[in-house]
Amino acid sequence: MSKKRSHYINRELSWLEFNQRVLAEALDASNPLLERVKFFCIANSNLDEFFEVRIAGLKQQIESKVVERSLDGRTATEVFQAAGKRIHRMVGDLFQCWREDLRPALAREGFRFHAIDDLGPDDREWVETYYRKSVRPVLTPLAVDPLKTFPLILNKSLNLIVRAEITRAGGTEQRLCIVQVPRVIPRLVALPRPSGTHEHVFLADIISYFIDDLFPGTKVLGNWCFRVTRNSELYVEEEDAENLLQAVENELRNRRRGDAVRLEIDHTCPDDLVQELLEVFNLDSPDLYRIDGPVNPIHVNILLEGDHSPELRDPPFIAPIAAAFHRRKDIFGVLRRQDVLLHSPYDSFDSVVDLLEQAAEDPKVLAIKQTLYRAGSNRRIAGALIRAAHNGKQVAVVVELKARFDEAHNIRWAREMEEAGVHVSYGLVGYKVHAKLCLIVRQEDDGLRHYLHLGTGNYNPNTAKLYTDLGLMTCRKEYGEDVAALFNFLTGFCEFQETGKLIVAPHDFHKKMLGFIERETVNAASGKPARIITKMNSLVDKPVIEALYEASAAGVEIDLIVRGICCLRPGVPGLSENIRVISIIDRFLEHSRIYYFENGGDTQVYAGSGDWMPRNFQKRIEVAFPIEDAKIKKFLVKKILPSHLKDNVKARELQPDGTYILRTPKGKKPRRSQMEFIRKTKSVEKESKRETKFKMGRTTETTRLS
Repeated sequence: MSKKRSHYINRELSWLEFNQRVLAEALDASNPLLERVKFFCIANSNLDEFFEVRIAGLKQQIESKVVERSLDGRTATEVFQAAGKRIHRMVGDLFQCWREDLRPALAREGFRFHAIDDLGPDDREWVETYYRKSVRPVLTPLAVDPLKTFPLILNKSLNLIVRAEITRAGGTEQRLCIVQVPRVIPRLVALPRPSGTHEHVFLADIISYFIDDLFPGTKVLGNWCFRVTRNSELYVEEEDAENLLQAVENELRNRRRGDAVRLEIDHTCPDDLVQELLEVFNLDSPDLYRIDGPVNPIHVNILLEGDHSPELRDPPFIAPIAAAFHRRKDIFGVLRRQDVLLHSPYDSFDSVVDLLEQAAEDPKVLAIKQTLYRAGSNRRIAGALIRAAHNGKQVAVVVELKARFDEAHNIRWAREMEEAGVHVSYGLVGYKVHAKLCLIVRQEDDGLRHYLHLGTGNYNPNTAKLYTDLGLMTCRKEYGEDVAALFNFLTGFCEFQETGKLIVAPHDFHKKMLGFIERETVNAASGKPARIITKMNSLVDKPVIEALYEASAAGVEIDLIVRGICCLRPGVPGLSENIRVISIIDRFLEHSRIYYFENGGDTQVYAGSGDWMPRNFQKRIEVAFPIEDAKIKKFLVKKILPSHLKDNVKARELQPDGTYILRTPKGKKPRRSQMEFIRKTKSVEKESKRETKFKMGRTTETTRLS
């Protein structure tokens, strides 16, 4: 089947629609107010990253001599122009949300942001004292000298551009100066109030109000907040880098000084000054965003800190230990009896940490091997690996230094683990190690046994409370042999060995997934049961999309749960009328990857670390693992996937034109998949506690009778 460019949705525009869905949660009055603030901050943070990476990449493409077209047939210039128009509308929506929805709603709940002119005399006196004692000593005005280089403006730093008039030789002249808003001082300054109240002044407003104090003998004509976003992609020539860790560290320092890609500035700034700044940063008018609100509003997430205002938040949820480990401290013993699936954040990630901590202390454990992609700041995982090395175990860790925006954390852990005797490696040249694997080798009475954790998410206890992910804990022999061989491939110089159970990118992930889709196509044409259900973050790969179109044309029913980017157009007559795509944005970030194929009635289900994108297929080490335990497979097929597909509260359906429409119950029972799992978890935990209490009572009664 010949595919036209119109059959594909542009990657960048699809991502922007995803961020619009995030913003929609900030606008949704049915969400608790502080949760709406959270989504507002996430949408702003997402947009920052989009400029740092995707817009920066488009600009480089435009400047290069390479001319290519995207899936939907656009050149880089055309994509940049279309994305720019969409972003300008989104920025308007973001700050309208702040001005007309969030700020008034917060004020009604006692969260107020004051202009200093509106404060009473006592508050103004307090603010001035705060300025003189805590702010002024940190400020460093930087004069803009026409004869010298413009002061370096660091990536995403908040600054004031000050226009002042000075008198020299009987005449006057105007000069410019830059004042950076310090990062070491909270951007929201709390006014002195009784406990339980939340009244603030923006730090930038304090500096602006007292700006004359920094320029004695001059007349300040005005000052305006601005921020520059820079290209933050790392450019490391791995083959030329003798020390990859040092090379990445050097690039991290350069990230703050990359080429400018966006200028945000207060909407009241005069046009001539704006034009001057655009020229300084080598930007054009499409790169300019005039902000009617706080420049860099992400810092209002300070309101989320602390345990105040529970009525303005989602009800608390603390994930219990998975049922298989209730009252069973020996994790190895449990895994010898059964496979265990952890469904985070509904099952506690502590079971994974407990496994590593037990392994670190267990004299029968000989070796631990692990991948770390986004380790984060939590020390429990790295700490367990370090203790294992101190206890004389062979510990090998593959750390991905190029995990975007987590490089600094990963470098820190790599150094600390190396100092403790852990064998740290950085994977393969040209590939990111994105697979989530943990292998524990234990000496037992019947020989060596491999205990495994295979996951869809990162080894990060903090994000495991916020992301939905799957983790399979098992000691199946075939799985263990595959993982052991894969670690040898990652840390040594051996060639890749064929795996018996695992699917591994870049070796066969793409080929196998295409094969599974094509098998469903053949089965449908032969009248056999044919069905595809997938859950992932992004769908971009052209051959996969074409295979799905072929499957749809053959009659295969296809449901795709794609949280973010989706370049496939569903519901197009004669092309994709049997394909449905939904995206769920809710309390937790949907992050698990599941691949379901009907296979003529002999269902195959895999989970894994990789999305269906060219980079995951070709440029990353990814692992997909089969779900063979009947009970676990049933849970995925009968519970997890159907719950998401039936969501009619937080699910949005992708339309053929690339827009999304929020599902509504329309007389049906509301189905919100994440809340269903929370309720089920609480119900099971309550029943477990009741059963434990009953058994304890029976034990006490028996003891008394004895």
